[in-house]
Amino acid sequence: MENVRDVIIIGSGPSGWTAGIYAARAFLKPLILAGEKSGGQLMFTTEVENFPGFENGILGPELMGTMRRQAVRFGAEVIEKNVTKADFSNTPFVIEAGKQTYRAKTVIVSTGAESIRLNVPGEDRLLGRGVATCAVCDAPFYKDKTTFVIGGGDAAIEDAMALTKHAKTVTLIVRKDKLRASKIMQEKILHNPKVTVWWNASVKEVKGENKLESIVIFQDGKTKEVPADGLFLAIGHRPMTDIFAGQLTLDEKGYIVTRLGMGRQSLALAQQNLDEKGLLLYPTMTSVRGVFAAGDVVDFRYRQAVTAAGYGTMAALDAEWYLERGDSL
Repeated sequence: MENVRDVIIIGSGPSGWTAGIYAARAFLKPLILAGEKSGGQLMFTTEVENFPGFENGILGPELMGTMRRQAVRFGAEVIEKNVTKADFSNTPFVIEAGKQTYRAKTVIVSTGAESIRLNVPGEDRLLGRGVATCAVCDAPFYKDKTTFVIGGGDAAIEDAMALTKHAKTVTLIVRKDKLRASKIMQEKILHNPKVTVWWNASVKEVKGENKLESIVIFQDGKTKEVPADGLFLAIGHRPMTDIFAGQLTLDEKGYIVTRLGMGRQSLALAQQNLDEKGLLLYPTMTSVRGVFAAGDVVDFRYRQAVTAAGYGTMAALDAEWYLERGDSL
């Protein structure tokens, strides 16, 4: 098929770049449609200490740049354009980006997820400078610091608990008068002497010059400004899957369902797709044959750079085996 790529990768970040590395090394000459803001959430992260291989840590943007160059070195082509349309109804698949149309035998979706923001003054400017989205990742940087977590679900509790191991103080800011978290998680936080809970509270502004210095709180009809070294947003994540709605099976929160996924839909999909040895065939494949998904667009549980990279590895290998078996024909 003339001008048809073996594989197109939509998105970048740890999963997209890793998928590109593996696909390129398999001589599939992948096209990576990285998006106008390539690199994913790590582009807003300062130092990454928990990615294997970097003993002294590495800046998030630097890690993404290194991964990108590695993919390009092996033969991946990168175009920094946003995908505006994807048609998976027939093969070859048709992808539109930057007013150009591309076709491929296989596609790896690696568009990731974005943290839901507060949309308050100062938030965007101080993101990565005291305003963060993953306390599990960044808690060690806040040793003996004054920290706040926004949210009332399990993710917020997990973030608060991670911070208690390092921070001087941890305050949980809850918009309502009760938590949404599971009972067992509530027990952990409500009985932890290091955690204070502010009920019926919200953040109206974050302040600081080069880093976070204070936050403006509205609570019980009053506004107050309090010193802060760290503010962690734990009000949820939104998978970047809008353009795939109606084509790929999504779960109730918009995450792409794959055969390897964690929900009931994934289990049902997996049971229908075993090979002759009874092993799961193409674990990262979506509900559409030949379309694979990797990283935070699938993973609503771990959301770590290293697990995203692992997903990218699996998706690239699945795409390679799918092509080798002739299943794309």
